[in-house]
Amino acid sequence: MNQTSLETILADLPLGGIRYVDSIGSTNDEAARWASEGAADCSLVVADEQTAGRGRGSRRWFTPPGAALAFGLILRPDYPELRDQLTRLNGLGALAVCQTLQKTYQLPAQIKWPNDVLLNRRKVAGVLPESKWLGDQLSTVVLGIGVNIAAAAIPPADWAGHHAHSFPATSVETVLGAAPERGAFLSALLQNLLDWYPRLMSADFLHAWGANLAFRDEWVQIITSEAEALDARLIHLNPDGSLRVEFRSGEQANLRAGEIHLRPVDSSLK
Repeated sequence: MNQTSLETILADLPLGGIRYVDSIGSTNDEAARWASEGAADCSLVVADEQTAGRGRGSRRWFTPPGAALAFGLILRPDYPELRDQLTRLNGLGALAVCQTLQKTYQLPAQIKWPNDVLLNRRKVAGVLPESKWLGDQLSTVVLGIGVNIAAAAIPPADWAGHHAHSFPATSVETVLGAAPERGAFLSALLQNLLDWYPRLMSADFLHAWGANLAFRDEWVQIITSEAEALDARLIHLNPDGSLRVEFRSGEQANLRAGEIHLRPVDSSLK
């Protein structure tokens, strides 16, 4: 994978520009710099290796050379209502990855709300949207996505600390039996993402996102920001992208991204 091969394989997609680097700290950081210089909507930064990749909550994201997809996509969405529904951006990236795995590679992918993709209930991809505001106006979003393509992209046991015990990592190669070519995977993923991008605020998008949720109608353990653990049943997604759940008491609540983490109840993965 290099600048020339990416430009060739992505030539038919309506991207604002493409930048490829062999090694970088974070594709999101590079994309944010490019956006500040005036990069167009749907401009793309791809790296073969990240040395300071990060996931949700500033956790480290493992991106060794030659084994994963790591990119940041610059978005300039023109939806005033999006400012109150930012979790839809997590859904945009996760749904694009999920449908690529399902449609192109016939793999049973699901979305762990709000920003991970699972294969056989193991984490294969993560999404990290980072927003820039001008006053109260959403100016730019860098949508960072990392996908474990080859088995070598699975982080070592001591990489993610205790967080890995809830959802151990996997790779496309591990489940598929062979590693797909990264450029082809990226092309299919971006095609799905760009198909949904104009429909980000639609009911169709919300339905597709919700239909692919992992643990729907199942009991999960919710870990709050205060480290409190509560059992809850996942009911559905709300229009703003928050998650509707029911607790053991019968009380229902809406949970927002950034407030909680979830993991399966009575699972050997705990």
